[in-house]
Formats: sequence, C-alpha cells, structure tokens
Amino acid sequence: MSLTIRFLGTAASRPTVERNVSALAVVREGETFLFDCGEGTQRQMMRYGVSFNVSDIFFSHFHADHFLGVIGLMRTMGLQGREEPLRLWGPRGAIRMLQRVEHFGAERLGFPLEITDMSPGDAVQRNGYRVVPFAVDHRGASAVGWMLDEDDRLGRFNPDIARSLGIPEGPLWGRIHRGEAVTLADGRTIEASELVGPTRPGRRLVYSGDTRPCIGTLEASRGADVLVHEATFAEEEAARAAETGHSSAREAARLAAEAGVGRLFLTHISARYSRDAGIIEREARTIFPNTTVARDGMEVEIPFTDPA
Repeated sequence: MSLTIRFLGTAASRPTVERNVSALAVVREGETFLFDCGEGTQRQMMRYGVSFNVSDIFFSHFHADHFLGVIGLMRTMGLQGREEPLRLWGPRGAIRMLQRVEHFGAERLGFPLEITDMSPGDAVQRNGYRVVPFAVDHRGASAVGWMLDEDDRLGRFNPDIARSLGIPEGPLWGRIHRGEAVTLADGRTIEASELVGPTRPGRRLVYSGDTRPCIGTLEASRGADVLVHEATFAEEEAARAAETGHSSAREAARLAAEAGVGRLFLTHISARYSRDAGIIEREARTIFPNTTVARDGMEVEIPFTDPA
C-alpha cells in the first residue's frame, strides 16, 4: 500500500522564485489530501501532477501563508464541476474563518463544504488510519500540527507451515491470517498463533505546521517514520525564531533526535536563505544526520518498516 508526500510549498511567509508558501500533498493508496494550502497551491498541484480530487484539507493555523490558496482551489474545483463534498479541518476557529472564505467561492462552488473545528486529542478516523491534531506553540495562535497514524498490520502468515499441516489454500488461510482459529475436516483445531507472527506497525507521518520545539510535537513524533518540521531560520537567527514562534534548524534536529524519527524533512524556509538553504541542512545534520531540506516538487515515498 503506497504512501507518498509531495512538497508543494516550502517557503516561510512569502513565496520566492524557488519556493512557494506552505502546502504538503499526501497520497495514500490513491486518496489525496493536503496539509495547509498557501497562496498558489493549485498551480503547484498542476505543476507537479497532484490530482485536484482532494478529499480533505487539514489546516495547521490561519496565518495567510497557510490557507489563502484554498479560495482559488475551491473556485477551480467548482468550475470543473465537482460534486463531491470537500472536507476542511482546522484548529479552534476553523468554522468561523473558513465560512468567510467560502463566500469568496460561493458563486461557482456547486459542491458542499464540510468544516470542522478540531482540538488536540480529537481524531479523524478513516479506513486503516487516522489523522490526529496535536498541540504546538506558535505565538499564541490557535494552531496545531497533524499526525497521520496507520493501524497496525497483520503479522506475517507462514504458508510453508500451513502446507505442512495440511491446511488447504483458500478461505481457511485468510481466516487464520485474520487471527481466527479454524477446525479442519479431520477435527484438528489450528490456532492462528501457529502460523501468524506478531502484528506489525503501520506508518506514521508527522507535520509540525509553524511552531517552536514543543512537547506536543515531540510526543506525536516518537518513533515516526517521517517528521516534516519547520526550520524557518539557521542558528544565527535563533533569537528571532523564538521571538516569532518558529524553530531553527538545530532545534528541529534536536527534537527529531529525541523523538527517534526515521527521517526529518525541513520546510518553511525563510527567504533570507533562498540562495543557499544548505546552511539549514548542514546545521541540522550535525545533530540528526538523516535530515533533508525539502524543495518544491520533492516527492518522498514512505515505506513500511518491519521489526528486525
């Protein structure tokens, strides 16, 4: 089952020639949704081949560089004849803010919007995974990060043992794999534990939104396969990062190391580093080597990681 992310916007506050403002597309087994939707996101989707058949948009907060793009995106969806609902999720105040946004596109919208306020600890439950908001720290704003957390997978089924026990291929194998005990024609009862290993973890993706390093992000990220964390500034501007409610590259790397994540992708890069974002990456890698500064258009596949 595939799970990929596509960085549509990796700039902080304002676009540059190389970077658009915040948006991340997630594609899970053909289902597409967005984390944030900054100005120009729809053009980035066209540029990088992301489907407009988006089911959900999860907003981290409502500073302009994280949500203004939804106006144009909704208008385009309406012009294309969309009929399916578009679900919008955000922190406290989402309904009030996004209902205002809806009026800009209402003339040609033609499809229902479903807007939901979320609080840390709530969960959007889906088939095989959930999307959960967690508390972040961004200048007193009503803001959250988002975690995509997949269900545990079934353990590995051993077909060689099944054959040696004389269990015929077919429905019985499926029932055993799902954890059922089965009774064979000769009266023997076969327990699932004889053929199926322990459950295996699903994948976890964490998107920080805009934040200082904080306990909410740390706890959501523990053991995550991928952490997408903002790194607006290099360490030379650490004081500025604290003042504005953002993180430096080293701060994000320290959090990733403490959480034990698999990979760290840094985004929300200040325009002052538009010519050389390498300083951001170099500083982070001194603490967490498996760090990459994301760029617009970058696609990352998140594979399953089975226990040794």
